[in-house]
Amino acid sequence: MRLVLVANARSGSATDAGEIASRLRAHGADVTLLDIGEAERAADGRPDRIAVAGGDGSIGLVARTAARAELPLAVIPSGTANDFARALELPMELDAACALAADRAAHTTEIELAHAAERPFVNAASCGLSVIAARRAAPLKPRLGPLAYAIGALRAGASGRPIEARVTADGEPVHDGPAWQVVVGATGAFGGGSSLEAADPRDGLLDVAIMAAGSRAALVRHAWGMRFGRITEQSGVTHARAHRIEVHVPAGTRWNVDGEVCTLEPATFAAERGAVAVVVPR
Repeated sequence: MRLVLVANARSGSATDAGEIASRLRAHGADVTLLDIGEAERAADGRPDRIAVAGGDGSIGLVARTAARAELPLAVIPSGTANDFARALELPMELDAACALAADRAAHTTEIELAHAAERPFVNAASCGLSVIAARRAAPLKPRLGPLAYAIGALRAGASGRPIEARVTADGEPVHDGPAWQVVVGATGAFGGGSSLEAADPRDGLLDVAIMAAGSRAALVRHAWGMRFGRITEQSGVTHARAHRIEVHVPAGTRWNVDGEVCTLEPATFAAERGAVAVVVPR
């Protein structure tokens, strides 16, 4: 098994690239190690498989390379939230993840690769309170791990303000007005345990949920819904599924894309169905 490992040593606290490469070799893989900044080179030489070690924000970049090269992608979750691994029920324990990545006979499942403004992602992109929550969580992650996301969300709900958003799904208007948050989902997993439960990464469609602005008390109900997979069923939340989703927000609006804060201009979302073959347990 010739395997290229792309590792992001800046993700979480458990991405020791040398240790991960050693474990992969112990499971029989011939490993070439690259840094996340070299992700586009991962398919050079046509390895049998590409593996990515890092947080959710690293997976989309490597998944794009794997998709273009039509190579399987193995995920070794070593970030803080690891929402993608949770969504696909991948091994969380390091040695088990390495054993799966090096298993030549492992199965694969095809999932969509989402993108906006040429930025690929696998879980979710959101604007509004989720960006504030990500910023508030960032300094807490080294000490609190996934709990930092819940604390960040509480602080965002107490101080954040709605944003003006106009959303269309395949050209049809679905929302026009102030919103606490807009979430566009592929797997739909985000925030260290929250989810857009209706999202299916295998259907080639994106899901969008818009939480209309209202009382701060309603945010507690929305937070509960996101944590327990019932957000799209709640009043005050608009849900749509489409091939193409456009979100019109004020210029300079920041987005949380798989845990990374950035701008998306234009914020036009689409997904490639079955673009990535992810290695999964048998």
